[in-house]
Amino acid sequence: MKTTQDSKTMRQELQNIMNHAHALVDATSGELDDQIRSARKALKERLDSARGEYGDLEAQLLDKVQAADEFIHVKPYYAIGGTFVAGLLLGWFMSRK
Repeated sequence: MKTTQDSKTMRQELQNIMNHAHALVDATSGELDDQIRSARKALKERLDSARGEYGDLEAQLLDKVQAADEFIHVKPYYAIGGTFVAGLLLGWFMSRK
């Protein structure tokens, strides 16, 4: 599926950005300037916060995907009917002038 490949690519890109930011924090660890220290501390806090938020967001998304998958397996005709009705409404809205 293209969406899973896109999500893997996005996940890898986000991980690369976070790794580069951590490398920047580590590279400036020997600097004694107060501005560099405060910027390093702020960047480290934001990275830790972003990592936690990303983990929470990924867990929520996976839970919702699993719930949708279970619903489709339990009631496939409801999913087909809902998709059909949504397609009809979308076609009707698009055909209006």
